[in-house]
Amino acid sequence: MSTGYWDQVQAADFEVPADRPLDDLTAELTTMLGSTQPEVRDGTAYPALATWIDRGVYDDLLAGLGDGMVAGLSVGLGEAGTDTVFRRSFSALIVGECLERDNAHHLLPVDKILDWGDRLAVWFLTEKDTRGFVPDKGWAHAIAHGADAIGALGDSPHLGAAEHQALLDVLAERLVQQPVDEPLAAGEPDRMAHAAMRVLRRGTLGVDVLEPWVHRLGAAADPFGGPVDHDPFAATAAPQAFLRALFLQLSLAAEPPEVRSDLLLVVIEALRLTNAPFLRARTSE
Repeated sequence: MSTGYWDQVQAADFEVPADRPLDDLTAELTTMLGSTQPEVRDGTAYPALATWIDRGVYDDLLAGLGDGMVAGLSVGLGEAGTDTVFRRSFSALIVGECLERDNAHHLLPVDKILDWGDRLAVWFLTEKDTRGFVPDKGWAHAIAHGADAIGALGDSPHLGAAEHQALLDVLAERLVQQPVDEPLAAGEPDRMAHAAMRVLRRGTLGVDVLEPWVHRLGAAADPFGGPVDHDPFAATAAPQAFLRALFLQLSLAAEPPEVRSDLLLVVIEALRLTNAPFLRARTSE
C-alpha cells in the first residue's frame, strides 16, 4: 500500500478505513513498525496502532494483537547495529499499549498477561542493540521502549508483590549487565526509573525488599577504589544515572509511592557512598 494511503488515514485522525479488512491493515502496520523510515514507523504505524488500541478497536482481538507483538520481540534478537532493532523496539511499545488497555478495561486473563511479561523480560535482558537515536533512521531506543512496557506491566491488576519484585530485579539486572562499550546515553535510565516508580506506586513492596535492591545498584554504581587499568565510569554510568533519576523522581513526582520517605533515605545513602569524593568536607588550610 502506498504511503499516500496512510497519509490519508493520518489526516482523518486515524479513523479505521472501511475499504480493507482490519486484519490486512494490522498486518501492514506491523510490517511498518520495522521500517527504517521514521515517518513510516514513528509517524504512522505506531500512532495508528496505539490510537486504535486506545479507542477499543482491538478489544475483542487484544490477545492476538499482543501475541503478534510479543513475537516481534524475537525478530533478529541477538543482533546489534542492524535494522531489525526497529521491529523489536516498536513491538515492545505496542505490547505496552496493549497492557495499558487491559489495565484500564480488564480484557485479558491473568495467564496471558504473565506470559507477555515473561517474554518481555527475556527480551529486555537479551537485547544487544542499545542505540538511542540512529542517524537518518530515527529512534531505535529499545531499552527505553522496553522500560515503558515494563512500567505498563507493573500497573497490571494481575500482578502482586512477587511479580513486582521480579520486575525491579529485571531493571536492576539490565543496568548491572549493561556492556561498558554501549552506554545508555539517550535518557534510558530516566525511563527505567519511571518504570520502577510505577511498580513502587502499587504499594506491595516494603523497604525490607527495596533496600537490598538499591544496595545492589549502589554496588554496581561505585566508580571509585577499583582497578586503575580501565575506565571505571564506563561500567558504573548506567546504575549511577538510574539512582540519580530515581532520587529525582522520588523527590519531585506528583504521586509518590507510600515508601517514598524511607526509600529516599536508602537511595541517598547509595548516592552518598558512590559519590564520596565529591561530598567530603573542605579541609582547612
